[in-house]
Amino acid sequence: MKKLNILVACEESQAVTKEFRLLGHNAYSCDLLPCSGGHPEWHFNMDVFKVIKNKGGLLQNGDQIKINGTWDMMVAHPPCTYLAVSGAKWYYHPDDNYLPVEQRRPHPKYPNRANDREEAVKFFVKLTKAPIYKIVIENPIGIISTRFRKPDQVVQPFMFGDEARKTTCLWLKNLPKLVPTNIVGEGERIYFKSGKSQPKWYSDAFVKSKTHEERRTMRSKTFPGMAKAMAKQWTK
Repeated sequence: MKKLNILVACEESQAVTKEFRLLGHNAYSCDLLPCSGGHPEWHFNMDVFKVIKNKGGLLQNGDQIKINGTWDMMVAHPPCTYLAVSGAKWYYHPDDNYLPVEQRRPHPKYPNRANDREEAVKFFVKLTKAPIYKIVIENPIGIISTRFRKPDQVVQPFMFGDEARKTTCLWLKNLPKLVPTNIVGEGERIYFKSGKSQPKWYSDAFVKSKTHEERRTMRSKTFPGMAKAMAKQWTK
């Protein structure tokens, strides 16, 4: 088996990185946040584009790491805060719902959200243009489908053995679609008085987290079954 150099971008949890490592590949996570996966020696705590350009960089402990050859694959999880459809309500003033979109004022709590969205779109598109032969970028349903293109595949954790619903879109370059490995139930849901509901795992993140940043990090982690499928199927 050829050992592949794999960059897992925007991943502090190292969930996907560990699965590639278990198969013997040279996988490294990269994020502006320190890793929480327990392996800082596999983590670039820096700008992902510097890592792509330099084939290596400074790790958290200051040691230098050298990647032999080029990156064979990149699995990227760009932040979805400004891209996901779930955050659309925070773009415009709540009193302007009756107005056409172009006439609505910015949300008073998040006046710069539209600019943040544009930067997020640019970051996503820049990842797709990285000089790496195999690329996959994942994100929830959101603006990328119209601003860039529709995803090549939409998957759920319950397709890979985890009883949970988390709609995940995949944009693929020179990689096959994932094949479901173990279809199970969709997991519990929490229902509110308003009639709305959400997956229990998503609601639990709100209860267990102390800050907005911590909650966002918990909700962004890749489920184990999907991480295993990515590693096994994309390195065949």
